[in-house]
Amino acid sequence: MPSSTRVLRVDAQQPDPAVIAQAAAVIRAGGLVAFPTETVYGLGANAWDAAAVARIFRAKSRPASDPLIVHIAELAQLPAVARDLPAVASRLCGHFFPGALTLVLRKSPRIPENLSAGLDTVALRMPDHAVARALIKAVGAPIAAPSANTFSRPSPTSAAHVLEDLAGKVDLLLDGGATRIGVESTILSLVDEPPRLLRPGGISLEAIRALLPNIQYAPQFAAEKDTVPAPGSLLKHYSPRARLLLFRGDDSAVYTAMRAEITRHSQVGLLLRQRDAEQFHDLDIQIESLGSNSQQAAERLFAALRALDKAGVAVILARTPEERGLGLALRDRLLRAAVGAVAEV
Repeated sequence: MPSSTRVLRVDAQQPDPAVIAQAAAVIRAGGLVAFPTETVYGLGANAWDAAAVARIFRAKSRPASDPLIVHIAELAQLPAVARDLPAVASRLCGHFFPGALTLVLRKSPRIPENLSAGLDTVALRMPDHAVARALIKAVGAPIAAPSANTFSRPSPTSAAHVLEDLAGKVDLLLDGGATRIGVESTILSLVDEPPRLLRPGGISLEAIRALLPNIQYAPQFAAEKDTVPAPGSLLKHYSPRARLLLFRGDDSAVYTAMRAEITRHSQVGLLLRQRDAEQFHDLDIQIESLGSNSQQAAERLFAALRALDKAGVAVILARTPEERGLGLALRDRLLRAAVGAVAEV
């Protein structure tokens, strides 16, 4: 492990080639580089290097049963990563690449076993971020990169979040400012028939359904010991240190139930959309607002969870989001952060 993590600032739109070259040299030498994408920060290593991939798992304390996502910079790299591509893959790539969509496909023989958790499949995407794509091109190889955080913690949407979890465990951090979307990519399995949504994310289910009307989605909640088909499938994930309680119901019932819960605890924080948060301004309590719409909520979610942890709250109260658009991804992240527990009121 490095004794310290070197941090280099980089422009998110026009990254300095000299900075990118330094980061690429670290990855080519078998090191780890944390870098921004449009979704969250990734922890990158050379996807062809099994020893470097193993460093990712150690740095994150990630179970070997949880496969990584491979990031490519151009479609010409796709055949080296995946094989037996179904016809629908080219349609999806043409429509959503670069972007926040990850496809699960049959893996090429070149993919290390530890990257794919021993499965015959690989998850891959092409990020829509100038820094990420410049780095992949400069490395000259695909980059394996899960989120740059300690396993099961809220994902990092800023360089500061990366350092909170991984300072001294990663060789270099490219600080490109806050990420744009704020939740991870959508994961779609094309090895299933019909295609199956494994994780909602930055590309909505509705947008994919416009191209794939037969897409299937049923939330999966795996235990840590299970080998999972894609990242983000475990029941406990994206979790703050505080206990998260989720409420579902109409406004009046939710507000009443939350106030009752507040009286039972001495250190409570609220994680709410702005219109809900306004109902509790009479209380001397830590409130993190998720803004007024799903896009703002996605941008703020993980930072807000980390802020509540920093405030030292023991319990976080939140409300289940709407189940459409980015709201589906938000609901998924909150359910896993709450280990599946929802109070119906």
